[in-house]
Amino acid sequence: MPAVQAPVVESSGARIPLIGLGTWDLRGKSCARMVEQALGLGYRHIDTAAMYRNEDQVGEGLRASGVSREEVFITTKVWSSDLRARDFERSTEDSLKKLKLPNVDLLLIHWPNSSVPLKETVGALSKMKREGLARHVGVSNFNPALIEQAVKLSTEPLVNNQIECHPYFDQAKTIAASRKVGMTVTAYSPIARGRVHSDAVLSRIGKAHGKTAAQACLRYLVQQDIIVIPKTSHSERLKENSEIFDFKLAPAEMKEIAALASPRGNIVS
Repeated sequence: MPAVQAPVVESSGARIPLIGLGTWDLRGKSCARMVEQALGLGYRHIDTAAMYRNEDQVGEGLRASGVSREEVFITTKVWSSDLRARDFERSTEDSLKKLKLPNVDLLLIHWPNSSVPLKETVGALSKMKREGLARHVGVSNFNPALIEQAVKLSTEPLVNNQIECHPYFDQAKTIAASRKVGMTVTAYSPIARGRVHSDAVLSRIGKAHGKTAAQACLRYLVQQDIIVIPKTSHSERLKENSEIFDFKLAPAEMKEIAALASPRGNIVS
């Protein structure tokens, strides 16, 4: 029996599993193996990007798993240097060729680029959905002002904003702005690139539930309906990260974890 039976969050027809495998920094055979193992464990959400240079291995892992394409939610992203309309289309088509898929479930603008009009980029993003290259579209690393602009410019529903999100970084304003316009939120670096492992508060709360600090951290996020995509290259961590749906944090514990946040607690610039 697979370990993961993740609930989903929904937006405009998109049903996104609350936990996925993040593949940033995974390469080659290790990447393909982690994708295959994650799917074998029951994960049904895989996150990649053109900039990660591993889409071909992600596709390889998907095929090796034997899990039906329809069962897996695949996200990829177009990098900030490819946000002109023609470049955006080429990047999307290249991603699909590498993945060997006719479409992805979610296509995101990876980072905003102030030197390219947002109208042009969002227009290209909307076109990718209309042409069937992406089932759903969204953004990543967009702040509240950019979210508002993007929604006004898009002819298609924007279903997700992927942001750096973990207990040390106060993202309340961006989360609220995303939800106000009907977007789900995905947390990348949800365990703060391993920083949580040595956190006294998270360790104590995790221990009270027979869990690790990382599991307490991930539970804190999914309990708020924030999608998490922790990256790992270790099989045992893959399983550990997924075992977060069989316990619940008390309101006092949620409050204690929330108190770890600061406006400058980010890892990514």
